[in-house]
Amino acid sequence: MILDVEQFIQKERPAWNELEGHLQQLRLHGSGALTLDEAKRLHYLYQRTVTDLAKVRTHTTDEALEQYLEQLIAQAYGDLHEVRTSPLRFHPVDAFLLGFPRAVRLHARAFALSLGVTLLGTLLGMIIFALEPASKQVMPFGHGLNSPSDRVAKEEQGERIEELEANMGVFSAQLMVNNIRVSIMTMCAGITFGLGTVLLLFMNGMILGLISLDYILDGQTVFLLGWLLPHGAIEIPAIVLAGQAGLVLGNALVGFGTREPIRARMRRTIPSLMLLIYGVAVMLVWAGLIEAFFSQYHEPVLPYALKIAFGCIEMVALVWFLTRSGREDLGARATGPAGGVPS
Repeated sequence: MILDVEQFIQKERPAWNELEGHLQQLRLHGSGALTLDEAKRLHYLYQRTVTDLAKVRTHTTDEALEQYLEQLIAQAYGDLHEVRTSPLRFHPVDAFLLGFPRAVRLHARAFALSLGVTLLGTLLGMIIFALEPASKQVMPFGHGLNSPSDRVAKEEQGERIEELEANMGVFSAQLMVNNIRVSIMTMCAGITFGLGTVLLLFMNGMILGLISLDYILDGQTVFLLGWLLPHGAIEIPAIVLAGQAGLVLGNALVGFGTREPIRARMRRTIPSLMLLIYGVAVMLVWAGLIEAFFSQYHEPVLPYALKIAFGCIEMVALVWFLTRSGREDLGARATGPAGGVPS
């Protein structure tokens, strides 16, 4: 009997992909988060893949497919039989570098919604300012008291830099504490079934839109980018990620698309929430340091081109980190579980 490899892969590929997805969730949440039905399903997929490997070895000579199935089965065996002596163990570095981006990708829809609400608020803020410039009076941190040109002139003359340098450490700590507090509030607002989180994201977006258009219309776009990008490239996505966590919490409370009891849904969700807010806190620590020790220096001390380039590099690195970090071998195995099913 000769096996039609292409037809076999097409038929069995969904089961292999499903097994990979279950294993990723198992590594992210731990075995304690599995329901009985999920555990049974995982065991079935494992046994089915073992059977597929036996068929491949017996009826084909496709070494790439055989190697892929061997690696997938070995990975599944290791994850299923691992002895977890401390289910609550926490490794700060691994949690940030591996667990955090995995949690972001696992709840990609919540991230997309959080980003969409923020962008919608930003757009509306710009429209409101364009129609009614007096609305700038509601801007925080004194942005509505003076024109952008006046502030830029003072900043470039270094009027505030001596005062800031004398208290740079305190200023940085205040920024971190304030931003982390806002992020935790944004996540915890998800307890209102996500409505509070949506409102906070929308308001943050509106303020960003008001301030941005005020500087743009006043001809200070370069200053805006040089001032905002170095820390905003991390700080703004961090708030969006905090919103993602709030929406994940809200979805767990509502229970869309599942009949699981709320206790089971929360048990499944809590590990992701912990990873998300931990990752956001680390990001905001970095953003606070950059805002205090880098963003506050303007031309002629630091060229705007340098600051803008630095912010762009941060943004690209963040996107790569969130989309790629935590993926096994990062594509090194073309036929392995992380590299996709051979075809």
